Amino acid sequence: MHSYLEFEKPVADIEGKVQELRALAASGEAVDVDDEIARLETKASQTLADLYSKLTPWQKTLVARHPDRPHAAQYIAGLIEDFTPLAGDRAYADDQAIIAGFGRFRGQSVAILAQEKGSDTESRLRHNFGMAKPEGYRKAVRIMDLAERFEIPVLSLVDTAGAYPGLGAEERGQAEAIARSTDKALGLGVPNVALVIGEGGSGGAIAIAATSKVLMLEHAIYSVISPEGAASILWRDSARAQEAATSMKITAQDLLKLGVIDGIVEEPVGGAHRARETVIDRAGAAIEAALASLVGLGAGEIRRQRREKFLAIGRSL
Repeated sequence: MHSYLEFEKPVADIEGKVQELRALAASGEAVDVDDEIARLETKASQTLADLYSKLTPWQKTLVARHPDRPHAAQYIAGLIEDFTPLAGDRAYADDQAIIAGFGRFRGQSVAILAQEKGSDTESRLRHNFGMAKPEGYRKAVRIMDLAERFEIPVLSLVDTAGAYPGLGAEERGQAEAIARSTDKALGLGVPNVALVIGEGGSGGAIAIAATSKVLMLEHAIYSVISPEGAASILWRDSARAQEAATSMKITAQDLLKLGVIDGIVEEPVGGAHRARETVIDRAGAAIEAALASLVGLGAGEIRRQRREKFLAIGRSL
């Protein structure tokens, strides 16, 4: 059974009736229910398609945060061979909110920077819900330094509500660590590609997403602040998060029009959580195409194109 979002209630009701009919048929209390089950399944599929064809920005936010949505570790398992994680920032600690290391993507060596939220209570606590601390961003810089030294492309998988805002993180230089990671990503002489697989929250995301190519899943979001945070600041009322989400242009479709991102990876009907293998395969194809577009470019040209890409965002607004 799926975990249904609030706006998916019509689908949940129909699929609930299907389960009831199947239970009755299995118990022998009903006969000839196959036609009715088939009709209801068709209706459920059509209702789901209709709902997802016109999602509001707030509904996309809920989909991007869905607990069953595939996380970075699953993309790594599905796309990267011989992945070797590297731990620690060589200064303070290892931050497991960012998984980092090297592996092979479709025959090509790549460095991986991935924000992992965790999939159950234990892993969410271990990965701090994907909210990195300064040591996480310093680990990212260390991996990017290695990638540049050995001329290996960098792949970032972005999924965070934002950098960790706790006192300890601030004491250890959170803003400085984010700035240095962003600066390193912007200045790399090797290709780097980012894919926003869920939430791309604020500086916590852009620290590893300031890349040559930025891609987003169809129902992912990418924003300077969460809708709840924006509503609290603008109206002193976090309950107006839906209104903020609509005004902020946080969806992949809006950001593609604005030139903030370079491409959208289509999700299966009903979101990535309904067909994980399919969306991971599609993500792999999009990443492969993005990397292929950068093959053969020298370090100077890679930096020039990346610089022009980000400068053009401001010019187009």
